[in-house]
Amino acid sequence: MMTFDDLAGLASQVCPMHVMIDAEGTVTSHGPTLLKLCDGDDWKGKSFFDVLDLQRPRWVKSISDLLETAGCKLHFQLREAPHTRMKGVLVPLPDGQGAFINLSFGISVLDAVRDFNLTSQDFSPTDLTIEMLYLVEAKSAAMEASRQLNLRLQGAKIAAEEQAFTDTLTGLKNRRAMDHVLNRLISGGRDFALMHVDLDFFKSVNDTFGHAAGDTVLQRVAAIMVDCTRKFDTVARIGGDEFVLVFEGLMDRNRLQDLGRRLITRLEEPIMYGVDECRISASAGTTLSTELANPDPAALLHQADVALYAAKRAGRAQHMFYAPGLEAEMVEHDTKSA
Repeated sequence: MMTFDDLAGLASQVCPMHVMIDAEGTVTSHGPTLLKLCDGDDWKGKSFFDVLDLQRPRWVKSISDLLETAGCKLHFQLREAPHTRMKGVLVPLPDGQGAFINLSFGISVLDAVRDFNLTSQDFSPTDLTIEMLYLVEAKSAAMEASRQLNLRLQGAKIAAEEQAFTDTLTGLKNRRAMDHVLNRLISGGRDFALMHVDLDFFKSVNDTFGHAAGDTVLQRVAAIMVDCTRKFDTVARIGGDEFVLVFEGLMDRNRLQDLGRRLITRLEEPIMYGVDECRISASAGTTLSTELANPDPAALLHQADVALYAAKRAGRAQHMFYAPGLEAEMVEHDTKSA
């Protein structure tokens, strides 16, 4: 004949979250998993209601009421922190000896696994909780892998976009980036100045010292332009030795004239390539977005280009602003040259 201890031992293997109480509500045995919930403090000998607070059904006020709930779903909460919620079902023992209550975590299982460091050994082998935990773990792993992949893809996208808008030799913006900036400023109704800079005597550097020296000069030119402008200005290399500077909100002609002259002065400083001294200069032409009633990137670039070539005709190493008369002068000069 199976003894009470035999029953308790069998229950511990099959239902590791069971509680057995006597007719007075004293815990006579419980499953091994519950030891983790009470931090190793054995519930045996304690009043059932001192350990677990019965939340529902609300009409249960005593052990005798509890014993009347056979087959009903019971809702409990641990009285000690972290006050984990559990569900259970009660089965009366023969001859009024008490009751067998099998507990489970329900939807609180993830919190319980985290709070009490539970493993698959703490659940019945047939408990679907194990499969759910595996699915949750697999989902978490898949989501983390997806997150890492998205981060890599995002990083690759940013790098590709950055590369698409960057001049690889100088690190400045390229023509595509400049077009993007101009379109953004114009569509936003922002005023800006546009300066076109062309290097003088750069060809002689390439012819005399080679293209590697020319690359060194271009990199130094880029550094000087960045140093002479504000952090939020745009400096772009749009051709071999051509650069465009965009000054958002800077419409003061005196300040722009000073900036152009300072830039030309800096570019006339010797640039060393090994033991060789490379010398260049620059010419610059500037136009303001307010020159046109309806600003257009191509039209503004044309105006800056007109001012630039007026500076070159005036003897190079100069900065000039666009004026309508300059266009007629350029046409006349080109006609005579032809």
